[in-house]
Order: sequence, then structure tokens, then C-alpha cells
Amino acid sequence: MVGAGVLSLPYAMSQLGWGAGVTVMILSWIITLYTLWQMVEMHEMVPGRRFDRYHELGQYAFGEKLGLWIVVPQQLVVEVGVNIVYMVTGGTSLQKFHDTVCENCKHIKLTYFIMIFASAHFVLSQLPNFDSISGVSLAAAVMSLSYSTIAWGASVHNGKVADVDYSLSASTTPGKVFDFLAALGSVAFAYAGHNVVLEIQATIPSTPEKPSKKPMWRGVVVAYIVVALCYLPVSFVGYWAFGNSVKGDILVTLNKPKWLIALANMMVVIHVIGSYQIYAMPVFDMIETVLVKKFRFPPGLTLRLIARSTYVAFTMFLGITFPFFSDLLSFFGGFAFAPTTYFLPCIMWLAIYKPKRFSLSWFTNWICIILGVLLMVLAPIGALRNIILSAKTYSFYQ
Repeated sequence: MVGAGVLSLPYAMSQLGWGAGVTVMILSWIITLYTLWQMVEMHEMVPGRRFDRYHELGQYAFGEKLGLWIVVPQQLVVEVGVNIVYMVTGGTSLQKFHDTVCENCKHIKLTYFIMIFASAHFVLSQLPNFDSISGVSLAAAVMSLSYSTIAWGASVHNGKVADVDYSLSASTTPGKVFDFLAALGSVAFAYAGHNVVLEIQATIPSTPEKPSKKPMWRGVVVAYIVVALCYLPVSFVGYWAFGNSVKGDILVTLNKPKWLIALANMMVVIHVIGSYQIYAMPVFDMIETVLVKKFRFPPGLTLRLIARSTYVAFTMFLGITFPFFSDLLSFFGGFAFAPTTYFLPCIMWLAIYKPKRFSLSWFTNWICIILGVLLMVLAPIGALRNIILSAKTYSFYQ
């Protein structure tokens, strides 16, 4: 769960301010923990059957066809969205690493760093499947915990910048409103473990006496404590140190101590290389299945080479076209992550368990659904405006 989204949280705080920022961070933590609990509970709610995929649960709740159409497109958008964001993240961190290690070197454009990052994926995407996914996951977990700690540790070490300003960075009222909406999307992007939770739970043995939900829930609680220990210090300490002068990526804002910031950025690169592949695997699977079944392509190395390389090139192209880290984050956070994380589990819960009207469960779910739908509609609007503003001053493909 602790992904590259944590890096933009101090910037989200600067768009929200102290009061709203602290409230949104803590409220998101509570709501997403609740919807994650629902997913864990629903995994084995039918005796003798386990829902190992998000869309299987969707099909049970909404019907065979409708369930697929509700869940699968949303998951695709999440996976492709994360891959585009991670292209930009990898490129940005490589650039920062280069600029930190070699201050007097010639300036190299971000475009080239995104291409360098993508070149690793042209090779890695050819691996047939993730047999060693636990190794990749372990490396990614260690990296993300390390760079999160460096991000807030270095902020504490450097202390507040001179003349730190905690007022909202936008000067006009519409600017403040749109920034606020975009910041909600950034926070939503950071809380995004729901897409894979059923797949993870499917790997835990289960019997009627010892259902898988017990160890899984323990795992979720531990994970969420770690999430709180990563997210809250980074967002609050980062904002405390830099105020509204913080950039979209906290590790780009920090400059001292040099060796540590360079190391942290390299950790981000290693982490997003692994994470990119984890999110791309289901997409590869889908593309290849469609090509083999619908278009009668012969399965094998040639198909894999063409299909996967095309997808990597596509995400690279979009990353180079819109290399706006925090704006992309808030757009996909609202548009793609809000449904799967904030309100789809609640809708399924209402459809399957049918709690009594006006009971606590009924109210809780409806509050989450209303907040989630608002987030899905409003956050992309704020993010799109920021992307358009950034694009005005940015010269494409120089």
C-alpha cells in the first residue's frame, strides 16, 4: 500500500491547509480501513466459495454481466493510471538523483529520464509471470518504508525554511477551490490497496474452523498501522518544514544531506520498477487473452514481445506528454481510485447483506458512498484544471 503517492502528501497538505489537511488524512485512513474490512469479510461470505478477484465479487453483487462491466473497466483505469504515474515518478526521481550527484553536469530534460526508466520495463515486461513476486514485494516494501522515513527525517533534520508560510498557495478563490479538490485526489491515490486485497487473501489457506479472514484482518491492521506511521509524519512534517513552498514531490523539494536525498530517490526508482510490473501484469494478461481469443493470434514469445512492448511504449508516451507528477496523481486518485477504494465495497455490501434501513451499517455505508462519489466527480475537475495550467507553460516534445 505504501506507494509513491506518499511523496505528494505534503503538497496536498499545502493545498488543504492545516485544519482540512489533518481532517482529510485521518478521515481517509478510517474510511479506507473500513472498506478494506468489508472486502476481507466478503471474500468468504458464501459457504464453500471464495471470491479471489474483485470482479468475481462484483459479479456476485450485481449479476454476471453488469458486475464485469462495473468492476473491470475501473480496475483497468487504475492499473494503466498507476503505470503512467510511475513512469513520471521513475523519471523524476532519476533526474533528481542525477542533479544531486552531479550538480555541475549539463541539464538533461525529464523526457530522457522517463525514456531511461522505460527501457528497464521493455526488458522486465518480457518475464512470463511473477514467480518471485514475494521477492519483488519485499524489496518494494523495504524501499518505500525507507524513503518515507528519509522524507520526514530529512525534513526534521533541516528544520523549518526561513519565512515559512502556511497560507494556501493559490491567491484567487477559484484557484483555492480547484487546488483543494485536486488535493483530495492526491490523498485518494495514496490509499490504494483495495485492488489486490482479494488476490492476496486468496493465497491464505482457509477452513470452516479457521477462516482466512482472521489472519488476513490481522495483516490488514498491521499494514494500516505501518501506513499511518509512513503517511502522517511525511505529510505533516513535510508541510511543517516547507509550508506552501513544498513541491509536488517531497524528495524533489529536499536538497540536504545530499547523499541521503540521492539514496532516497534511487530507492523510489527501485520501488516503482517493481510496482510498475505488479500493476502491469493483469493488463498484459488481459491484452494477450483478447488477442488470442478474439483475434486468433498464436500465443508465444512473438505475441508477448509485441503486445507488452506496445503497452510499455504507450505508458511511456503518455508519461512524456504529461509529466506533471502531482496533477496526474490527483486526477487518477479521484477518477480511478475513489470508486474501487471508497465506495464500490460499500455498494456491494448494501447489495449483498441488505442491512436494515437507518441502521448504523446502512448509515455508515451511505456516508462512505456519498463522500466517495463526490471525490470521484470533484477531484479530477481540480486536477484537470491544474494539468491545463501546467500544459500552458510547458513546451511539449522540445
